[in-house]
Amino acid sequence: MTPLPADPTPLMFGDGRLCIEDVVAVARRQRGAALSADPAFRARITRGAEFLDRLLREDGVVYGVTTGYGDSCTVVIPPELLTELPHHLFTYHGCGLGRFLDAGETRAVLVARLASLSVGMSGVSLPLLEGLAALLQHDILPLIPAEGSVGASGDLTPLSYVAAVLCGEREVLHHGVRRPAAEALREAGLTPLRLRPKEGLAIMNGTAVMTALACLAYDRAEYLCRLATRLTAYNVVASAGNAHHFDEVLFAAKPHPGQTRIATRLREDLHSDRPSRNEQRLQDRYSLRCAPHVIGVLEDALPFLRQLIETELNSANDNPLVDPDREQILHGGHFYGGHIAFAMDAMKNAVANLADLLDRQLALLVDTRFNHGLPANLSAASGPRAAINHGLKALQISVSAWTAEALKQTMPASVFSRSTECHNQDKVSMGTIAARDCLRVIELTEQVVAAMLVAARQGVALRQRVAPDTRIEGAPAAMLDDLAARIPLVEEDRALDGELRALLDDVRAQRWSLYER
Repeated sequence: MTPLPADPTPLMFGDGRLCIEDVVAVARRQRGAALSADPAFRARITRGAEFLDRLLREDGVVYGVTTGYGDSCTVVIPPELLTELPHHLFTYHGCGLGRFLDAGETRAVLVARLASLSVGMSGVSLPLLEGLAALLQHDILPLIPAEGSVGASGDLTPLSYVAAVLCGEREVLHHGVRRPAAEALREAGLTPLRLRPKEGLAIMNGTAVMTALACLAYDRAEYLCRLATRLTAYNVVASAGNAHHFDEVLFAAKPHPGQTRIATRLREDLHSDRPSRNEQRLQDRYSLRCAPHVIGVLEDALPFLRQLIETELNSANDNPLVDPDREQILHGGHFYGGHIAFAMDAMKNAVANLADLLDRQLALLVDTRFNHGLPANLSAASGPRAAINHGLKALQISVSAWTAEALKQTMPASVFSRSTECHNQDKVSMGTIAARDCLRVIELTEQVVAAMLVAARQGVALRQRVAPDTRIEGAPAAMLDDLAARIPLVEEDRALDGELRALLDDVRAQRWSLYER
């Protein structure tokens, strides 16, 4: 099991809004989790559960509590069977397939579900919230299949695995070992829950899986945005490019804020206030000259995407909702994940364009027709042995393959709504599929970036070999020194996969501090 975080301050549920960084910190075990002790918060949760109990005693009709689910809402449940209904819900939804969510993704799902139920409009009890918090505290992670949700009525099938584990059923990952949930709960001193009316629906009928994955995707995409900028700076240097393409006055003429930030970062990395040595080449090719325009699309989209994701994260998104103050049952459709679906479809498009940009930059660097004096394929071999060494030839092919696959994944998932469940769910969001697609595009783009780190180390070193006065200073120089210390110059051909995997781990761990957020 990942060690408990050094930061003793847990993330408190019920004390206010969460942000994407909160979810990421708990997902990485950098923070713990706890339920707020605030009396007003706890009283609100209790009022909702007690109102629901009273309504049932008074023969109120509540969807999913006294009726069946979906198109079975006209089926009246006999009073003596009401307590069995939530358990039947998670049982028959135990049909997920595909890979299991990894440990970080699963923690994020638990955070997102607990955040939503802590809003206090789901009619659940404090023991249920405490049970979810306990899973995080003891790192008892439900094994959640990634596939099987259409994103409305929420993430029913994947979240059924959370409900089942709380009740001591199915399997978990605990201490890095796959084991029965009942066994792990017992070892942690936890008692399986018997779900109250509505609690099965409250856990499952929401957008927690797609929202959790969206938070993790945002964090990774934001880092890729900054890393693609630093790599572009290296590639300008390696190509002996024109740093004045990022002029401040030039970008003031088309002042998209994110695009402008990217140009500013490139100016700072390249010290473009100095006279240019390349005035004979007025314009570089688009993948260098227009890099702020490409990276800037993601940089400008990120604040909007954050707003969509964090609003969903802090929402009550099951159905029906229970208003404990006005004592009303509100039937609606907040389980619909359209905002997350749109955010993920948009994000994967912008991220795939980063991969495409860097792929084009590498294609220029390895080609003697376009790299302005560097050796073919960025090979550092010299003398007679240069004839049998191939530098980064194969790496460029792999980058092209990863980029093509990323671009292929950009078809929006949200337009593929399917009518399901006897046409009760006749318009669905596909938000969870969109989030998984986005993570796959991010994964492929991270692979491109890992390769570009090798190319940056190689390309800048070779430029300095042919132009000794080539200078890189400050933070870019420190990062390049770090790369050079860990990646030997490719003089004799060697397999690069081990180094690429290590770099990929570094990218995902966000090893390098890049610019101010």
